[in-house]
Amino acid sequence: MKRSLIIILYKIAYKLNQLRRMVLQPLGLGVKIMLMRDDQVLLVRHTYRTGWFIPGGGVKRGETLEEAARREAWEEVGAKLGEVALFGMYSNISGYINEHVAVFVSDSFTLSDKEDYEIAESAFFPIHSPPPGADESCHKRLKEYRQPPTSSKARIW
Repeated sequence: MKRSLIIILYKIAYKLNQLRRMVLQPLGLGVKIMLMRDDQVLLVRHTYRTGWFIPGGGVKRGETLEEAARREAWEEVGAKLGEVALFGMYSNISGYINEHVAVFVSDSFTLSDKEDYEIAESAFFPIHSPPPGADESCHKRLKEYRQPPTSSKARIW
């Protein structure tokens, strides 16, 4: 009973936050972290929305992009990160959403059994075949990951 009530509250909070962002925060800044292991990526399924996603979230006031990626990795999947690298900067402009997202990648991490009510499930999937229901941006980032850039610079789109 307690878990289902918390999940319902997360769904309500998610919708209210979308409304708040539309009115008060027209430009957002977020991070995602691709956790890679043996040609697989760790994806999450949230309790408040459908589909599989690369773990991530918003950047808090005073936080660097890397600090936010490390915090989100810990909060969502219990990952303590070693080295991380900026994979690219992306714009997401759709409907009322106008945000910029820094995507990081790491193959140096340890996972704990930490649970989070925001996450219904997390699992590793082959980078060549994300699960049914994987978010469109997840498909795009994994395709880009499989075809690295010719220069050592991060991707900026």
